[in-house]
Amino acid sequence: MTLTNENTAIVIDSTADFPDAQERFSNMRVVPLYVSFGAETFRDYVELDPHTFYARLRSASATPTTSQPTPQDFLATYEALSGYERVYSLHISSRLSGTHGSATLAAREVGDDRVRLIDTESVSVGISMLALGIRRLLERGTSDTEIEALAASHRQRSGLLFTVDTLEFLARGGRIGRAKALAGSLLNVKPILTISDGEVVPLTRVRGRGRQKALQEFRRRFEAATTDADGLHVGIAHAEADEAVAQLQALVLEARPQTEIELVTSLGAVVGTHAGPGTVGFFWFQD
Repeated sequence: MTLTNENTAIVIDSTADFPDAQERFSNMRVVPLYVSFGAETFRDYVELDPHTFYARLRSASATPTTSQPTPQDFLATYEALSGYERVYSLHISSRLSGTHGSATLAAREVGDDRVRLIDTESVSVGISMLALGIRRLLERGTSDTEIEALAASHRQRSGLLFTVDTLEFLARGGRIGRAKALAGSLLNVKPILTISDGEVVPLTRVRGRGRQKALQEFRRRFEAATTDADGLHVGIAHAEADEAVAQLQALVLEARPQTEIELVTSLGAVVGTHAGPGTVGFFWFQD
């Protein structure tokens, strides 16, 4: 079967930080995760936008908690897409969230192979950029084999770098992974982090309270891993760090002028709960 944007749908969860995906593309859907402040629970992006979330986070007496969508949330989405012959469902790393597990249960309930699941082993724009890459394949007509090969390539050959103002939020949420080795040692240094094999991993740390040294390290690693050629795609995400985003955009385009910056987005409430305000990072993939 030839897969196209007319017969194939793409489902992502809200940790992709792509809330307007459905508005931009008729064959895309977003299933929200949940964030709770005490007894109050909100659907990510749907009932709690990033700006409101970070304002509340700063004044909250306790750290909010997050939870995955239910299998029924996914099942309702898959059933609403019954007019599509194929559904690709792309999700946050299964080592960071139970979201992929919920989607798997829902896909089994559908009862055929119409719904195909992909553990992106990533988060935020790493998920969104794969979704956009699949759409590019669908535009010209593609196959399950090509889509699965693209997903594998994304896992193996993409790059993701980010820095946080503090590791406190990653530690509180239990998502700190191997970066826990840096906990308590960040006085006057910035950690450079990535996600490898689905978990947070420290790469290095740079001295200085500001982000400039971190951005310089971003550029060094970005240049080492890429070439300035067509097919270099970048996505940028941040948690109330607009100035750093402008600097990062300029850095990327100066280092690799042929880069296409496909997406610039804010981290939503769920990812922001674990990353914390001030986080900034970017994802790249070279076709």
